[in-house]
Amino acid sequence: MLRSALLDSRNRWRNLVALTADLAFETDSWGRFVFVSPDPALGWPARTLLGQPAELLLADADGTSGFNPFRPTSAVRRRRAWLNRPDGSSICLAFAAAPLTDAEGRIIGARGIGQDTSAQDDHDSAVAAALRRGEVLDHILWRMRQEVLAPKMMEAALTSLTTAVGAEGAAVLDVLGDGSRPGVLYQTGGALAAVLHTALSLLQNNQADPQVRMAPDGRKLLVCASQTRFAEQTGVALWRSPGSRDWDNEERVLASSAGGLIRMILDHDSIQREMARQARTDPLTGLLNRRAFMDELNRRLDRLDREGLPGTLMFIDLDHFKQLNDLRGHEAGDMALCVVASLLRDTVRPTDLVARQGGDEFAVWFDGADDLTAAERAEHLRTAGPRALAAMTEGADVPLTLSIGIATRWPSRGEDIEAVMHRADQAMYQVKRSGRGHWRVAHPEDA
Repeated sequence: MLRSALLDSRNRWRNLVALTADLAFETDSWGRFVFVSPDPALGWPARTLLGQPAELLLADADGTSGFNPFRPTSAVRRRRAWLNRPDGSSICLAFAAAPLTDAEGRIIGARGIGQDTSAQDDHDSAVAAALRRGEVLDHILWRMRQEVLAPKMMEAALTSLTTAVGAEGAAVLDVLGDGSRPGVLYQTGGALAAVLHTALSLLQNNQADPQVRMAPDGRKLLVCASQTRFAEQTGVALWRSPGSRDWDNEERVLASSAGGLIRMILDHDSIQREMARQARTDPLTGLLNRRAFMDELNRRLDRLDREGLPGTLMFIDLDHFKQLNDLRGHEAGDMALCVVASLLRDTVRPTDLVARQGGDEFAVWFDGADDLTAAERAEHLRTAGPRALAAMTEGADVPLTLSIGIATRWPSRGEDIEAVMHRADQAMYQVKRSGRGHWRVAHPEDA
């Protein structure tokens, strides 16, 4: 009866150990297994372990750099050790173990249990990594919030990211650039020239996952591609000096996450530039508006005065525009204005200014040119304008022509721009009063 009760109790404890432990063991004074549970344990059949030195299971075979759960000198709990599986992989267990002693207190073996903590360790590592990423991204966002303009926001983001991952430098690159040449949008740190070609070749792959590559000079490169909402093919590149450590997976994830913030700054920058462009341009023709024309013109006058160069203003008015609107509608009128705008763009140099002043009036500023140069352009417009606009007035009583007034500002006269504008305006209206469709130069004495 007592024997049966003892056997029943032992089986219960054996079952309990099997349910709660991934490894339960007992060793003798030589450190050999005399008991192993469950069967199999960690993939090992119990019969292959019994009688074998327990240290054979240690992933750290010599036991010099880690805890040996099979030879404790005192009771321990929650101590971790890595053990080998039959397939060659390793597993981390948390052990509770204690030495076995004889009547005289000598250690004659050990007994303990271990529980698999690999999944928990992986989870804890993932949580720790996520918290670290969150701290870094929060810091980048905090730095960004201290700035208003996109360039300063980007400088703060790149500096923070470079510091967080221990990079030598970082850059935001535009694969397409201006349509023919790739461009560096933003940069922090040095040695970009050494990695630029490699970084651009990786970005052209347009892969979603971060990419790593060694540059020709041995620098370790990490590139994350992205595409802004305006379809710009951009990306962030980070690099480390030759001989430095490789990029680990956590750093790749962090760089990819930071890439989302950088993409947001690029979108913000594009929106700011588009708003600035719209504030300066006429929405119909895309030319400068009156305010932007005057701001830019006033900035140029000081330079022309320093260099002793003239500048010439041309006012252009589209004749019979009201009749076109009345006859063909406002869509035809808008088309005519766009034709004139295109004609003016083709007539001037890249350094000149072209603006729509409002309604059917336009203005051109010829930088460093006198009235003779402007007159040549005006004569071209006088003949080319009606030809370009002829299709819109077919069947109408009057053609669309251009009335043009010209005034040159000479630096030696000290004439302000308002006076020059008044002379050009008066010359244009003299043309309109004398029959339209030609040009006139206003001389200084006409003021």
